[in-house]
Amino acid sequence: MSVLRAMRRRVGALIGGFEGGLSARRLKGFRPSRAHVNTLIQAAGADMTARARFLIRNNGYAANAVESFAGNAVGTGITPSSGLADPALKKQVQALWLRWTDESDAEGLTDFYGQQRRAARELFIAGEVFFRLRPRRLSDDLSVPLQLQMLPAELLPLSDNRTLGNGHVVRQGIEFDRIGRRVAYHFLRRHPGDSTESGLIGETVRVPAASVLHILDPTDAGQLRGVSRFSAAIVKLFLLDQYDDAELDRKKVAAMFAAFIRRPVRDELDAPVDEEPLQPLEPGLLQVLGEGEDVTFSSPADVGGSYEAFQYRTLLQVAAALGLPYANLSADMLKANYSNTRAALLEFRRRIEAFQHSVLIYQLCRPTWQRWLETAVFSGALDLPGYEAKRASALACSWLPPRWDWVDPIKDIKAEVAAIDAKLKSRTQAVAERGYDAAVVDAEIAADRQREQTLGLITETSDAA
Repeated sequence: MSVLRAMRRRVGALIGGFEGGLSARRLKGFRPSRAHVNTLIQAAGADMTARARFLIRNNGYAANAVESFAGNAVGTGITPSSGLADPALKKQVQALWLRWTDESDAEGLTDFYGQQRRAARELFIAGEVFFRLRPRRLSDDLSVPLQLQMLPAELLPLSDNRTLGNGHVVRQGIEFDRIGRRVAYHFLRRHPGDSTESGLIGETVRVPAASVLHILDPTDAGQLRGVSRFSAAIVKLFLLDQYDDAELDRKKVAAMFAAFIRRPVRDELDAPVDEEPLQPLEPGLLQVLGEGEDVTFSSPADVGGSYEAFQYRTLLQVAAALGLPYANLSADMLKANYSNTRAALLEFRRRIEAFQHSVLIYQLCRPTWQRWLETAVFSGALDLPGYEAKRASALACSWLPPRWDWVDPIKDIKAEVAAIDAKLKSRTQAVAERGYDAAVVDAEIAADRQREQTLGLITETSDAA
């Protein structure tokens, strides 16, 4: 086999073709692994996640990157707008959902939109996160007897690969049936790195797949588990952090040596009995030196003019690896102006919008809404006549991400109004892009106008104008 492969390489080298696939001199040492991404994740995934978490705890750039990503991906929350045609029913559903969002977290630490933000953070750090749908008793006094429990990636062991007696296969903690459908997840009962939690290490519990939301953004076909977004940036961030620490420590040590006293070499018999010690340096100090003594002041080497340029270029590579604009990673706005800021934000927002709709909304928001609405109907918390017959229309829902802030408010709003006037987009679309429901906005505007007229704040003449 190796002889055949060598012959193919020689033939390829003779006929040319794709240089990236040849073993020419410059690529002779370039031997990437041919292993599938699942094999690579099993070998390195746990270490990459641990290193990403370490960097976020100890590196300012990493901490800023994950907060910037979560803030842009979720902000104050991706909110639903029910597709029910009946305004009264829609208002009833939206009001019940709003009450439930404060009760959704099984840990009681945040609301549903806070869970979205935590999910975005975990996806950035570990590449995946799990939510377990937890039905509750009616006696728990929840508006809808359902809660979400967030489970970190470490609770699903990558090393759990086995064949079960019923013919099902467990791969990296996920159980598949004979035709490849996910049927269950085998979670650890306790976090492998949490020494404060009691329980047997390695003990697992089988949770049906219908009760688990596995949120991940796969990069390869057939990928089972997520990959940290820090994977391409870990080495550079860690080494840059070490370099910065070493440079700071070197400057601190050099600055501590202000001056050195040179004393002449004396014989023991000639040494003075009492020598005046050097006084601490302070403004206006007059220091009397002994006979033959002189002072040499410290002149530590500077970092040089390449320090900032080197840092800037390295952080640009890190920003590209993380998929963030340079300013979002470094919080450095010195090089920012309107043109380059707008160009960077437009590209970044396209990526965020794709992530919002294909990952957060599709994998987290829609399944949660479906389970929540069904639970609300079957528990009696919500009365939707003919729900079973009209289930699809009842479950219809639009998810509205938070609005983007204007780069130049006056110009952007004028452009929006011009597009609506030219029939290039609708008001409904424009309002939805700002993170609001057009029907709700119109109802609020009408109510404001009615209240203003009732209170005599506007007249018919001024209103017409």
